Parts: sequence; structure tokens; C-alpha cells
Amino acid sequence: MVFAGARADLPEWRYAQEASMKRLTQGLLMLALLAAVSALPAMAQITGIKGVARDTEGKFITDGTVEITNIDTQRKITVNTNKNGEYVTIGLSPGTYDVVLTRNGVAVDGFNKVPLAMGEQREVNFDLKKDLAGKGGPSEEQIKKQQEVVKQNEKIKGLNAKLAEVRDLEKAGNYDQAITVMQEVTSSDPSKDLLWAYLGEAYTGAKKYTEAVEAYQKAIAIKGDSALYHNALANAYNKSGQVDKAVAEYTQVAQMDPSGAATAYFNIGVVNYNANKTDDAVTAFDKSIQLDPNRADAYYYKGMALLNKATLGKDGKYSPAPGTVEAFQKYLELKPDGANAQTAKDTIAMLGSSVETTYGKQKAPAKKKP
Repeated sequence: MVFAGARADLPEWRYAQEASMKRLTQGLLMLALLAAVSALPAMAQITGIKGVARDTEGKFITDGTVEITNIDTQRKITVNTNKNGEYVTIGLSPGTYDVVLTRNGVAVDGFNKVPLAMGEQREVNFDLKKDLAGKGGPSEEQIKKQQEVVKQNEKIKGLNAKLAEVRDLEKAGNYDQAITVMQEVTSSDPSKDLLWAYLGEAYTGAKKYTEAVEAYQKAIAIKGDSALYHNALANAYNKSGQVDKAVAEYTQVAQMDPSGAATAYFNIGVVNYNANKTDDAVTAFDKSIQLDPNRADAYYYKGMALLNKATLGKDGKYSPAPGTVEAFQKYLELKPDGANAQTAKDTIAMLGSSVETTYGKQKAPAKKKP
């Protein structure tokens, strides 16, 4: 970093027309004054603070950073120590400064209200063994602990960078590469639940559901109170065809996260519906609707589940189970233009009912054959 020297405004000098001797005398005086004034910037250039930093064992601190702050202006500059523990700053304005030595972002020594005069090179040395003992400051052990915290923070930054890389890979559909990255990360630090969850997500994207289950289980083993992890595990169980385990996990999610219980019960309904467990599916959809009466899809899939309970009479007509048509009609009321709206209308017509909804056009019931 380059520091500009202090600027001095030179006064304008006016010369009177006098005798040559007087002009010569005045000229000599002017030269002397100009020399004095022009020296000010040069003096400002060498005004600074320097010193040497040593640790508690007397060794040079080669990884230190010295922060120098002008108390009046709050202007701060930083300079690093070299291989000999030295630091040098120039171009400072006269004033009073706080001088602090840091290592890995942690302040380990410092001096307050250090005066600095024009043209002065103030020497401020750091000797941790002597300074900390005299100031009653942190011990070397405390400093090491602080530095360990800083190192951990740096490690977390590195992990976050890896996770960002994995997210980009997954967005691009490169799930196998994302898995490779996360396998390396979890091997280097298997104690982080979030890393196992990310690995599970990568496995899920690659449709490797058995491996995804194992990854999510490891995340839960570390952080068992995460409804998010249990939900992800339930999804993986569902994808791998393990219906009962999926339902058990979704049920646990509903208990752990009441705000998301409506979604959990909806998921239970879908899992049971796909497994042809009609009664269990209807029960789950009813719980979802009870918690969220405006959840349109819960009504639609409840209707679809109830279709399995419809009976076909001798006359070739379907007799729907109670609540079937009402479920589809409620769906259309909530989502008249929903993705399943046409299917709902067609199903209602097939069952010989009209589309009773305050939204959209009503459809006439199918005509009976003579």
C-alpha cells in the first residue's frame, strides 16, 4: 500500500520594487523560507511507525498483521510482518495512534495512544512474553484457542465453497460428479450432519436411493432432531419402494414440525395411494385437509383414492363412495384452472354428477340411455 505524504499549502510571496541590495537580501530570505517550507512534505513522507514482533518464545512472528489507527480521524492502515518479524509504515500524519498486532484475525497484543510527531519514525515493538505478562493479557493457550477458532472458520469457508460447487453440479445434472465431491468432503470431516445430507441429496438426484437412505441416516445419527433430514429420508424410502418406512418417517416429521404437518400427512396419503392402500390414503388426506382446508391437491387425491371404492352396478353404472364427487368439486372450487382440473371434471361427469362449483362453467350431467 502506498501512502501519500501530507500536503502543505505554500503562501504567495510578493516582492516590492526596491534597491538591488534590498532585493538580494529579500531574495536570500525568500530562498531560506522556501527551503524550510519545501522540507515539510519530505518530513511527512518519513513520518511513520515501525517495529519488530516476537512471540512468547522470542521467535519472530512472520504471520502477523499490524493495524495502525489514527484516533482522531479513525483512518486505519494495515501492514504485514516479514520473515524477520519486522513491519514498517511511512506517510502517516502527525497524531495519536492505536497500534494492534493480530494473528489469523485475532488481536494478540497492542498499544493505545501512541504519539507521533512530524518527521518521527516511532518504534513500537511487540514482545508477547513481556507485553502480555505486564498487561495481564491473554495467555499463549488462550491465543492458541482463539487461533483455532479462526482456523475452524476458515475450514467452514472452504466447506461452504465445496457445497456451492455441488449445488452448481446438481443444477447442471452432474449428480455423479457431485457425489464424488461430497464423498471426499464427508471422508475428510464425517462429523458434520449437513455434509451427509448433501451427499444424500446427490444420491437422490442420481436415483441411487439405497445409498441416499444410508447418507440421510448418518445425518440423522448426528442431528436427530432435524425434521428436514427425516423428511428427506422419508422421500428416499418412498423412492426405493419402502412404503412402511416412508410412512413412519413422514409421521415423525408431522410430530416434529407441526407447521409442516399438513404436507407430511399429504405425503403419507400419496405414498399409501400409490401403494393401493386406499383407506390409509383417505385417512391421511383427511388429516391434511383438517390442518389445511385450502390444500386443493389433498381434495383431488382423496377423490382419486375414493374412486377405488366405487362399485359397478348390474346396470353398468358406477356408484361412487360417499365423498368422492364432493372431493373433486372442492378441488375445482379451490383450483378451477389447476393441473388436474380437467381430470376432475371428466371424473365427475363419468360418475353421473354435475360440476358444482362457483368457478368456471358447469358441466351438464351425462344423459342416461333409454
